Formats: sequence, structure tokens, C-alpha cells
Amino acid sequence: MSSPAEPDARLVASGAAKFFRRILPMLVLMLVINQMDRTNVGFIKEHVQVDIGVGAAAFGLGAGLFFVGYALFEVPSNMLLERVGARMWLTRIMISWGLVTVASAFVQNEVQFALARFLLGVCEAGFFPGVIYYFTKWLPDAYRGRANAVFLGGSATAYIVTGPISGALLEMHGVGDIAGWRWMFFFEGVVSVVVGALAIFVLRSRVEDAPWLTPEEKSALSAAVRRDAEARRSAGTVSRWRLLLDVRIVLLTIVFFAIGLTTAAITFWLPSLVGQIEGTSDFAVGLLSAIPWLFAVAAMYVLAKRTDGAPDRRPYLAGALVLSAVGAFLATVGGPWFGLVALVAAAIGVKCASTMFWPLVPQTLDVRVAAGGIALINSLGNLAGFFAPSLLGYIEESTGSTDLALYVFAAASLVVLCALPGLRRVREASPAAATERVGT
Repeated sequence: MSSPAEPDARLVASGAAKFFRRILPMLVLMLVINQMDRTNVGFIKEHVQVDIGVGAAAFGLGAGLFFVGYALFEVPSNMLLERVGARMWLTRIMISWGLVTVASAFVQNEVQFALARFLLGVCEAGFFPGVIYYFTKWLPDAYRGRANAVFLGGSATAYIVTGPISGALLEMHGVGDIAGWRWMFFFEGVVSVVVGALAIFVLRSRVEDAPWLTPEEKSALSAAVRRDAEARRSAGTVSRWRLLLDVRIVLLTIVFFAIGLTTAAITFWLPSLVGQIEGTSDFAVGLLSAIPWLFAVAAMYVLAKRTDGAPDRRPYLAGALVLSAVGAFLATVGGPWFGLVALVAAAIGVKCASTMFWPLVPQTLDVRVAAGGIALINSLGNLAGFFAPSLLGYIEESTGSTDLALYVFAAASLVVLCALPGLRRVREASPAAATERVGT
């Protein structure tokens, strides 16, 4: 019989496999819907401009305000998840963002559009980092890389299905004398509420709460999770706020911000680019917009398999950032068909970069600030989602072109490569080197 310090590997594997089968699919579905409800706005730019007079700059600002609300409430949301448990809190997040999405179908002007986007960010805050933190409570380090890859695959899958689904709903324009974009918000919001209500019957906050694990699996899996947590906790007792302001957080945030810039640019600009192809309907725009993300999903899984267990993911992360920069740049130099091909490369780059990035985060952070640290990186990094569409809208309205903004985003992906060497040095500089012990 295994001691608590060395749990039976077979029981740990069996327990983890049940988590992958029973809980991870629901989390992936929730993420797909989450990404759909935050990115579907990219398909309605021309529609809201005609219907309620939202100009390019106002649309970019409104689309970006989502990330302001998201950033402001991200850390508090993850702290509350730590207190009340993932089951209740993730369910609350999903139902509330679904209700705001439904309400978005009734906006009448620029101010209401901006307010709806801000409130959507407030309600969604904490979901993604909450799930990443949730993994640390359920899975030992050896299994979290695969869980992250599968979960992040849901993000890319969302981009694939958002286009066709949103495009099909936009084709309902005029049904009941209601604009298609209003139908889109309404139906996609209702789906969020329904799935959120179902999630409470699937999720379990702790290993001990899972009725489908045997007592032996519970004991072994819990021991493995505790062992990994103790290894990260062994660095010593330091101030929680001091750790949150550590240079590790700064470097990780900078890298994630650069990834977010190109992701947001593709998300909000791709439908407009595809719409320039002669003869495309709303549904065709949705289908064509899915192409870059189809390639991105395939590339993510190939890369995840290749790097599983790799001692250093930084070279792969660097290559992905370079690819995203090249793709974003090339999207400005040709017609819409060439731009679509270039954005295939950019999408592969940013999604592979995300796949390489997130497994580094929980390995880097002290377990005592994992929830807050992950949330802080995600919230500050996600401010790229405010900056990118706002800059795109402002430059488009001022110059008639978005090329300059895309150059800025491409340059950011290249400049941030300078931060990658520092990540390893900081990770190797254990806080235990500090002889002083600071209370929390």
C-alpha cells in the first residue's frame, strides 16, 4: 500500500482519467460558449452601424470595453471561487454572462452597446483563470499539461463554430421584423444560461466530492495534488502581495499581452476582411472565418503532443510568436483571399503560443497565490483585447485602413521575445534564496 507521500501511480492515473471523461468535456463546452459570446460581436460591425448608428471607433471602443470589465473583476472573482468552490462559482459566471448576452439583443444606441459589452466582461471575469486554477485542485502537475491543451483546444474550436453559427443566425434578419444580430445575441445567450444550469450537476469542486471515484482513487489523487502543492509551497513564507508583484508575474503578463493583441486583432478584423470577398453572404463570411481556426486547432494538438514532457517550452513559444507576427504583417500586403491565408498562419501562431504559455504559469507561481496570480496575469494580459479593437477602430476611422495597427501588433509579438530568456532565470531563482520570512 502506497504512503501518502508516494501515491499509487495507477490509482492517480485512473482518477485523472475519470476527471478527463466526466468533467473536462463540460469545461470545454463552457469555454466554447464563453468564447462565442465574447467574439460574436466581430460579425455584427456593419449591422449595428446601419441599425443603431455605431461607428467604427465607437464599435472598437465598445468591443474593447468587455476587457476593461473583465480585468477589473478578474482577481476578485477568482478569490471568490477559491472561497465558494468551482462548482457554484463557474456556474454563476456562465448563467450571468448568458443573461447579459440576451440583454445585448435589446440595445438601441452606442452607449447601451458599450455598457452591455462592459457588463459582459464583468460577468465573465474569472472563468478562464478559474478553470486553470481548478485544474490545480484536481490534477497533479504531470496531467495538467494535457488538461490545459484540451481546454485551450475548446477556445480554438469556439472560433471555428462561432462563424457558421453566428452567420446562420444573422441570416434570420427580418424574421418577426427583428434584425439578425438581435436574434444572434438572443439565442446564443439562452444557450449559455441553459448550459450553465446543467453544469452544476456535472462539476465537483473537490476530489473528495466526486461520487464516481473510488475511495482509493480519491485518496491517491488527493495525495498527488497535495504533494505537488507542497513542492511549490516549500519555497518559504512570503507576502502574498509581494508574490503577486514578483517579476515572474510581470514577465508572464507581458508575454500574454502580446499573444492577446494578435488574437484580438484576428477575432475582430477577420470577418470584415472576409466580407470584402465579392459575393459573400453573412453565412459564407462565417464559414470562411472558421478556416484559420480549423488549422489552428490541428496545429495546437500536434504541438501539444510533440512537446508533452519537454523540459523547456520556450523555443516553441518563441517560434509561435514569430509565426503570428509574420502572419499579421502579411495580411496587410495583398487582397482579401491572400489576407485570409496570412491569417491562417497568424491564428496557428497565437493558438500554439497559448498552448505553450499556460502550462508555464502554475509551474512558476507559488501555490498560495496561484488563484490570484493566474487571474492577475489573465486579466492584465486580456487588456490587449481592449487595446486591439479600440486601436483598429480608431485607425480605420482616421485613415480608412487598419494596416498600421496590424504592424504594431506584429512588432509586439517580436519584441516580447526578449522576455522569454528572463522567464527561465526567474523560475530558477527560487524565493527560498531570500533568508527573511515575511508574514502574509
